[in-house]
Amino acid sequence: MTTATQNLENDHVQILRLIEVMERITQSPNPNVEHMETIVKVIREFADGLHHAKEEQLLFPLMVQKGFSNETGPVAAMLHDHEEGRNFVKGMAGNISLYKQGESGALKAIYSNMLGYADLLKNHIGKENKVLFRMADNVFTPAEQESLLLDFTKIENKQETGQCKNDYVLMIDNLADIYAI
Repeated sequence: MTTATQNLENDHVQILRLIEVMERITQSPNPNVEHMETIVKVIREFADGLHHAKEEQLLFPLMVQKGFSNETGPVAAMLHDHEEGRNFVKGMAGNISLYKQGESGALKAIYSNMLGYADLLKNHIGKENKVLFRMADNVFTPAEQESLLLDFTKIENKQETGQCKNDYVLMIDNLADIYAI
């Protein structure tokens, strides 16, 4: 049986693929703006809107019920990382708009935010996969894992954007193919 934490780790695989695309794009002196906009869309709607929703609305509250603090410790650290990631994405989006208006210095800021996000998320995913999720696995009952997984599936299939998890995976697949990832 797939567990809720395995479901989140599966999302991480896709997010890491997107990060590889971002890192590849930052090597280009003339990036494709549509690709950068797609990256922002996928991060906002999949990594943050879907994946972080599963963590922040379901996983973390259950961990708090099990005795973890959301003020200090691993849950608090993950929530802080999520906010820091959102700031990098805001920086990407704002500078993409400036770049499209011909602001030459905006590309450096886009790349700086992309690389900052990439570094943050690689470390964040490592902490979740190796530490936080293992802690959750140790305290959740099989019934709690099953209930979380069912709730995760509802989030994955009901997005305000009209797109589901598989749509975002397809976007990542397309970008990965273009950038030979």
